[in-house]
Amino acid sequence: MKRSCFFLIAACGALTAQDDNKCRDLPSHLFLKSALTAVVSQTTNGGLGFPMWGALVNRDGEVCAIAFSGKDRGAQWPGSRVIAAQKANTANAFSLPGFALSTANLHYATQSGGTLFGLQHSNPVDTEVAYGGNAANYGQPNDPMNGKKIGGVNVFGGGLALYRADGTLVGAIGVSGDTSCTDHVVAWRVRDRLNLDYVPAGPAGAGKDNIIHDLNGTGASASGLRCRHSRGGGYPAGDAGRASVSAARSARASASTRWAASTGAASGGA
Repeated sequence: MKRSCFFLIAACGALTAQDDNKCRDLPSHLFLKSALTAVVSQTTNGGLGFPMWGALVNRDGEVCAIAFSGKDRGAQWPGSRVIAAQKANTANAFSLPGFALSTANLHYATQSGGTLFGLQHSNPVDTEVAYGGNAANYGQPNDPMNGKKIGGVNVFGGGLALYRADGTLVGAIGVSGDTSCTDHVVAWRVRDRLNLDYVPAGPAGAGKDNIIHDLNGTGASASGLRCRHSRGGGYPAGDAGRASVSAARSARASASTRWAASTGAASGGA
């Protein structure tokens, strides 16, 4: 009975952006908002403790959902709605099926003199998509950004690629509304809750796309990539953090409330 009820919830919440269901591999607005709200309510994210925006894009860079964690759209920084979508676009655009790059991983290399300097100007935001439509619908299931390509490249924390358990790269999540390190922490935890954190490889420790913490006094990183802004702000860090994610994943896998199980997306969806 519980499973049947959850199928009903999933069906009601699965308001995807396109009639041909291009967002079928991603959580609905309902699940994004639920996960975002739960994570933001925690007191261990660091930062300022502000409400936040979250965005999902599919592998083609089309926005599939925009949500906020506060009581209404005005409870978050209004500008962070577009930044969240921009972060999702960036993580999707620069991640591959076999290698993930978070927006935090791009920070150092895009600074003046860096090997990727100028990348942040390479794919401009589509301002008509960003600011069009009725503002009353911003962050709702019918956000006017849905189904459109936002574009944009953002190079500070909060954007992460999304991978299913079978290794399929299905798009990305972007989070904005607090400090950049907290944006990354919240995005990391939301991705975990959505069961889309099976990252195959990345530049950080354990082959993941986490913020890199092992900077020395000169800004060098033993991991081979630098992220100047990241010191002291990421999650999870070290073996204890990885163990906590592993335990959470084991518990999550048997839970009847997993969005993937209820929607069938883990096996390709409908």
